[in-house]
Amino acid sequence: MTTMTSPAGVKSAGTKPFYSSFGFQVLLAMVVGLLLGWVARTIGPDAAGQPNGLTVALQTTGSIFVQLLQALVPPLIFTAIVASISNLRQLSNAAALVWQTLLWFAVTAFIAVLIGIALGLIIQPGLNSGVAAASAKAPATVGSWLDFLKGLVPANMLGLQATTRVEGGAATTRLGFNVLQLLVISIVVGVAALKVGERANSFLAFNESLLAIVRKILWWVIRLTPIGTVGLLGNAVAQYGWQTLQQLSWYAFAIYLGLAIVLLIVYPVLLLLHGLSPARFFAGAWPAIQLAFVSRSSVGTLPVTEAVTEKSLGVPREYAAFAVPLGATTKMDGCAAIYPAISAIFVAQFYGLPLGLQEYVLIVFVSVIGSAATAGLTGATVMLTLTLSTLGLPLAGVGLLLAIDPILDMGRTAVNVAGQALVPTIVAKRQGMLDQAQYDRAGDIDALEAEAQTA
Repeated sequence: MTTMTSPAGVKSAGTKPFYSSFGFQVLLAMVVGLLLGWVARTIGPDAAGQPNGLTVALQTTGSIFVQLLQALVPPLIFTAIVASISNLRQLSNAAALVWQTLLWFAVTAFIAVLIGIALGLIIQPGLNSGVAAASAKAPATVGSWLDFLKGLVPANMLGLQATTRVEGGAATTRLGFNVLQLLVISIVVGVAALKVGERANSFLAFNESLLAIVRKILWWVIRLTPIGTVGLLGNAVAQYGWQTLQQLSWYAFAIYLGLAIVLLIVYPVLLLLHGLSPARFFAGAWPAIQLAFVSRSSVGTLPVTEAVTEKSLGVPREYAAFAVPLGATTKMDGCAAIYPAISAIFVAQFYGLPLGLQEYVLIVFVSVIGSAATAGLTGATVMLTLTLSTLGLPLAGVGLLLAIDPILDMGRTAVNVAGQALVPTIVAKRQGMLDQAQYDRAGDIDALEAEAQTA
C-alpha cells in the first residue's frame, strides 16, 4: 500500500491556526479596507481640494498590486497558451475541448442575458429612476463591430497598443497590451511550433521553463492579495461611497439581483447537473472571485483564476492554460450579458422608446456573440455602447449610468471570473478529465502553493 505524506517542511493545512489561513487573511483585509475607506471618506479632501494622505495611500497600494498582476498577464498568456497547444496534441479530444468550451461560453451567456431581460422588464429601472436627464452624455469610447474585427488582427508581434487620454488639457499616451491580440499571437505561435516539428523542441522546452518561472512569481504576487485587497476596497469606498446609489437604486438593485441569480442559482444548478459540489467550487474559486470583486479587472485576476482552476478545481493544466485566458477575453456573463441587457432596457424606458421582439433578440445576439468586442478595451462601457448602437438607442444614455459604474463593476467582474473558472471545470468533467479527488478535497492557497513547489 502506498501512503501519501506531506512534503518535507510543509505543515498540514488542518494544523494551522485559523488566523494564518489565507482565506481568513483576505476576509480580514476586506474588513480593514472598508474601515479605512470609510475613515478616508470621512476626512475628505484637503483645503486645496486634493485627496487626503490616507486616500492616496489606499489608491497607491491597490494600483501597485493590480499592476503586478497585469505585468504577469502577457508572459503568462503567451507561455501558457503555447504550452497548452503543445500538450493538447497529446489529447485525442482536443477539438472537442475547444468546441465544448465555446459552446458552454454561449450557453451560460444566453441564460444570463435572458435573466437580465426578464429583470429589466419586471423591475423597470428606467421608469423608477431619479437621475436627471441633464446627466446624459455620450461616452468617450464607443464599441463597434468594425473595431472588434480590426482588433482581432495584431498590429505588432507583442500585441502592444497605445492609448491617449487628455487630462487637464494635457495629452498623455500609454502603452498597454491588447489581450485579444496577444491571445491570437500565442495561438498562431503555438500552432506554428507544432507544424515545424522537431526543430521547435528547443523553443518549446524554453517556453516550459519560462512558464514555470512565471508561475513561481505568480505565487509570490498571490501572497500579497490581502495587502492589495485593503488598498483596492478602501479606495473604492473612499472615492465613491454609497450615497451615489440613491438616484439609481432600482437600476443597481436589478443589476446585482441578476448577478446574484447567475452566481448563486444558475452556476450551482449547472454544477449539480454535472455531479459537482457547488460549495466545493466556490471554496476553490474564492481567491479569484474575491480578487475580481475588489480589483474590477478580469485580466488582472487572470493569473489567479488560472491557478485556482488548475490547482484547486482539478482542471488539467494543458486545458486550463488554454480555456481560462480565452475566457478572460470572451467570457463575461456580468459585463456582457446581465449589464448590457438591463442597461439597454433602462435607457429605452428612460427615453420612452418601445422595444419589440426584434430588439430583444438583438440584445441576446450581442450578448452571446459580441462579448469579445470588449477584449483589450474599456470594459463594460464598450459592450454597452455596442448594444445601444446595435439597437439604435441614444448613446447619451450611457452618461446616466456612469456615476455608479465602479460600484456595479465590482459585482460584474466577480461573476465574470466565476464563469471563467466554471466553464473549464464543467467541460473537463464532461470529457472525463477532471481530477475529482482534487476538486473534492479541502484546501486553500497555502496547500496549493505547497503542491506547486513540489510538482
